[in-house]
Amino acid sequence: MTNRSYTTSFTVPQPPEAVFAAINNPRAWWSDSIEGTTDKVGAVWHYHFRDIHRCTIKVTEMAPGRVVWHVLENDFNFIADKREWVDTHIVFDVTPKDDGTEVRFIHVGLVPDYECYDICENAWGTYVGSLRSLITTGTGFPNIGEPVTDAEEELAASGSFTRTIVVSASPAEAFAAVNDPRAWWSGAFEGGTDKLGDVFTYRYKDIHYSKQQVTELVPGKRVAWKVLDSQLNFIADKTEWTGTTITFDIAQRDGKTEVVFTHVGLKPAVECYDTCSDAWTSLITGSLKQLIDTGKGMLPILDASVA
Repeated sequence: MTNRSYTTSFTVPQPPEAVFAAINNPRAWWSDSIEGTTDKVGAVWHYHFRDIHRCTIKVTEMAPGRVVWHVLENDFNFIADKREWVDTHIVFDVTPKDDGTEVRFIHVGLVPDYECYDICENAWGTYVGSLRSLITTGTGFPNIGEPVTDAEEELAASGSFTRTIVVSASPAEAFAAVNDPRAWWSGAFEGGTDKLGDVFTYRYKDIHYSKQQVTELVPGKRVAWKVLDSQLNFIADKTEWTGTTITFDIAQRDGKTEVVFTHVGLKPAVECYDTCSDAWTSLITGSLKQLIDTGKGMLPILDASVA
């Protein structure tokens, strides 16, 4: 299996010490959506790209010539076996060469037989290129909540409705606003909305009812609500929202705060898409943004057919 694992290499004029430091800072070349320490043996950290890919990684080796990460947990939402990366190893071998350094990257266990291989090969090619740029120029091009690779672009555009807003407020302030939907989402709420595990109901007239649970709550970074039940009275399949997930990914970017809203499962193929996407656009880019910016949402009056 090892011989068939994804492998690539490059050579840079910088010394091994500079290469080693860059590898151990994946936020600067892979993604800023990384939580936890990445530069100590035994450290465990978490990566996510929207609801498309999540993984938990442990640093198992760290010596001047070698870094190894062990993938403990993994979730892909675009393939049948969502755990394909589990128990694979991401290896960086760093070797002095002439007046520079050779870097050999191996994702041990990522083999062509895997369903995710083509997409992951494309992604690693881009991010290893970002690592090389970080080493040689001091600047990488990590994922900052938006697709970087062609594969990520395709996956992000594969269906689920998403909108992004940028505000001057801090991530903590954006996080607090998201967790107070009564202040930005028109309708009637029952139940708590700001604690992990909270279950709340939302109702708009006799048009839309849904029950949602807070399934993720990472301060200043991420909120997710799972739709447990729904009743949309303006379409044939009134339960179209049931089983979908509403997420808010929050990150600092260029001195401002970016909030990426995604309704995972709300796709153009579903009957409510046009109506619901119009409603979400008004709520996210209008009311929620205004609440974060000014402290007061606009609570739009929704059309009779709008959820």
